Amino acid sequence: MIVIRNVFRLKYGKAREALPLAKEALEIQRRVISGVDFSARVLTDLTGPFYTLVVELTVPSLTAFETYAPRLFADKDFHANQQKMVPLVDSGYREIFTIAD
Repeated sequence: MIVIRNVFRLKYGKAREALPLAKEALEIQRRVISGVDFSARVLTDLTGPFYTLVVELTVPSLTAFETYAPRLFADKDFHANQQKMVPLVDSGYREIFTIAD
C-alpha cells in the first residue's frame, strides 16, 4: 500500500475557504475513479506551520495511482475545483510513502 500526501501551504486565513474545496475534490475523485480501491481524507494543521491542509490518499500501488491520475486530472469538474484553490494556496508539495507493515 502507498500513501500519497498532497500538502498545501495556504495563504494566511484561507483555511476556512480551502477546506470545503478539498472535500469537494475528493468527492469528484470518488466519482471519476469509481471502482478503484483507494481511501482518502483531508487533514488540517493542529501544530506546526499554520494554514496547512493535507489531502491524503491511500492506494494499492503507485501504478494504480499513475493509472487513474490522468483520468482525474482531465476531468472538467476536478479542473474547475482546482482553479478555485489556486488563489488560496501559497505553495505545496507531494509526499509518497510505502506503508511498512
